[in-house]
Amino acid sequence: MTVKPPRRQRCAIYTRKSSEEGLEQEFNSLHAQREACEAYIASQRSEGWVPVRDQYDDGGISGGTLERSGLKKLLADIEDGLIDVVVVYKIDRLSRSLMDFSKLVEVFDRNGVTFVSVTQSFNTTTSMGRLTLNILLSFAQFEREVTAERIRDKVKASRMKGMWMGGYVPLGYDVRDRKLVVNEEEATMVRTVFERFVEVGSATVLARELRRDGIRNKQGTLVDKGYLYRLLNNRVYRGEAVHKGKAYPGEHEAIIDVRLWDQVHDMMSESPRKRANNSRTQTPALLKGLLFTATGAAMTPSSTKKGTRRYRYYVSMDLLKNRETPEDGIPRRLPADTVEAAVITEIRRVLRTPETTAQVIAALDQEDIPQADAIAALQQFSQLWEQLFPGEQARIIQLLVRRVTVTAEGLVIDLRTDGIAGVMRQMMTPRQLEAAE
Repeated sequence: MTVKPPRRQRCAIYTRKSSEEGLEQEFNSLHAQREACEAYIASQRSEGWVPVRDQYDDGGISGGTLERSGLKKLLADIEDGLIDVVVVYKIDRLSRSLMDFSKLVEVFDRNGVTFVSVTQSFNTTTSMGRLTLNILLSFAQFEREVTAERIRDKVKASRMKGMWMGGYVPLGYDVRDRKLVVNEEEATMVRTVFERFVEVGSATVLARELRRDGIRNKQGTLVDKGYLYRLLNNRVYRGEAVHKGKAYPGEHEAIIDVRLWDQVHDMMSESPRKRANNSRTQTPALLKGLLFTATGAAMTPSSTKKGTRRYRYYVSMDLLKNRETPEDGIPRRLPADTVEAAVITEIRRVLRTPETTAQVIAALDQEDIPQADAIAALQQFSQLWEQLFPGEQARIIQLLVRRVTVTAEGLVIDLRTDGIAGVMRQMMTPRQLEAAE
């Protein structure tokens, strides 16, 4: 009588380890699991069991997810009909989630694949085997959830004590001996950001200033408006540790005092539109300290409000102080928009002259700024000017204009032509920073 040899059973070994600790060793946990599974397959050789060549390993990946490269490769080969038996050291190596495991069992059943655990003997083809499997998996999932709860409780308890629990290190601090320590250079920058926000009242304006000045975050990236809001809302700077939205006194030293913090957050509690309107009304007049009458009297900014509309003027100090003035035809009160527009028009005219172009090119060429960029900046002055915030525009005017004199015939504008190159370089800087990022 001829004995029919057993049908060949192609066996795939799957190994997994939750952490990466020890994986660099010559003989690690994955090797130990594979060795035990290979020995078990060898013991079943009489049943036709043979290992497949491919390896299915996932090192440093939790069993609570199915997003594992080794597991995905295993399932793909099962769907292709290349595997008959899946062998693992323990069932929780395949999955620690009862729901996920039920999905895997469906794949095994649909493709006629048997699942075997070397250290836990059961057969998934019988009802008792399935019951045993579900019980073991329930305990595995329970163990995983209890472990996660313990970790969460430990983090909460540590936060309540003000301890640093790792993660993103905020600008202004370094980590030493698992504790936050003030980095004085960065801390000064953080305080400056808070103080400047109180002055300008606008995150948009402040973000533009910081980018122009090349201020970068802890990762070396130019700061933007989103990062600025996160910085201003980070209670770590108050010396607090936060857990799930609740703050506790921290072990680390505060960088921002209570007064400055409250000032910033009182302003942030207002709507962005209202803050923008406030910042506009607080912006200094473009010609403040530069405008005089032909008689030498200074003209100071003034404004009146009719309804919701505000009208700006420059008014002679003679008029404000009721001084007697001759009938010389010199205006003592001028609309601010009109006189400022006239000065900006004159600046544009001067910038288009060949003499100014040559002067700017020569100056910027010494700073390795390409000639084409310098010419483009001069030609695009209007566009560059419109991109500046009012405070920046006022600063530029102070650098470009020496004096504006109001006469009976019109305005006499005295420009600082020797400083035009430096001003153009400053106006180009925000664009260069954005391009570099």
